[in-house]
Amino acid sequence: MKVFDLPTQTIVNKVIPKNAFDTYTTPKQRKKLAEFVERIRWTNKLSPETVNLSGKDITEIQVFEIELRKQEDISDLLDVFDKAIPYPIVFLVSLANRAFIRTSKKHIHPTQENTSVIDWTFKTNWKEKQHLNFSFDLKKDLDYVFRELCNQLSSGLAKGNSIEELVAFEQSLSQLQSKIAKIKAAIQRTTQFNKKVELNQELRKLQSDLDFITKSGNA
Repeated sequence: MKVFDLPTQTIVNKVIPKNAFDTYTTPKQRKKLAEFVERIRWTNKLSPETVNLSGKDITEIQVFEIELRKQEDISDLLDVFDKAIPYPIVFLVSLANRAFIRTSKKHIHPTQENTSVIDWTFKTNWKEKQHLNFSFDLKKDLDYVFRELCNQLSSGLAKGNSIEELVAFEQSLSQLQSKIAKIKAAIQRTTQFNKKVELNQELRKLQSDLDFITKSGNA
């Protein structure tokens, strides 16, 4: 089934050979690619020629479907694809009737023109394909199209208007959540009363910070 209802003029439908990424992969990653990935398909291209939209920062958006042979964490392989291709890629990673969506905000490496640097990754969990209710809002320009898709894949709490503000918010949110999880684990481990008191004070401060940014929508 189709997850994205994109115009027919955006369809590419080309299979990309796995060895196209050999210069970017390690031997271990090439083995993983061969073992777990059935097919890499370039399904759609959003560009001025295909959707009559241009952009200042985003000049093209590619859509790739990665068909798996078995469920496996292939985030390192998706990083490789992202770094090898300068345009934003929206990945639909699928196995039978289940899938997840991932895309990344990235920029060109300052000294390596053929390599992209990933700033932040937006993704869903594995879901039944019919429950992946995400779409490309083909309005305004390609910067808007990409930002709105990232908004859909984010926590949905950020109130900034730019992709940079969205990334900054998601980074701050993730860092706070990670710190809170570590403090809670430390509280469970410690047997010293004074240490527990100290950790609980720190936990309350972090939870207050988390409440503030989730309510305000600003990092």
